[in-house]
Amino acid sequence: MNAAVTADTAAAVRELTGGGAHLSLDALGSPVTCAASVNSLRRRGRHLQVGLLPSADGTTPVPMARAIALELEILGSHGMAAHTYPGMLELVRAGVLRPDLLVTSTIDLAAAPAALASLGTAPGAGVTVIEPWS
Repeated sequence: MNAAVTADTAAAVRELTGGGAHLSLDALGSPVTCAASVNSLRRRGRHLQVGLLPSADGTTPVPMARAIALELEILGSHGMAAHTYPGMLELVRAGVLRPDLLVTSTIDLAAAPAALASLGTAPGAGVTVIEPWS
């Protein structure tokens, strides 16, 4: 699905998933993407919001009536302030911070559904990176 040409992405997700997604993640933080992500969920779904810009009228775009009616779980993180990126990236460049050490495995896109289904039950630590190009 291409969100640029889909009039109602939340409805399209609900249709494609047979009732809505179990989990949504919005890391863009725009009012439109936040609302669409929450509106795409099924009953008792979970939404993770990373950062959030206020709507033009200053309100929060989280559709709380839907969140309450469907018993949704809404989690939030403000993420990292953009003005701190240069310093952090300099630490990575200098080898002080080693995010590559967090990656313990890589899988191809075909293995992603099984990996997601096993979340919470699979042993191990670290980050698994999905390589869609492999």
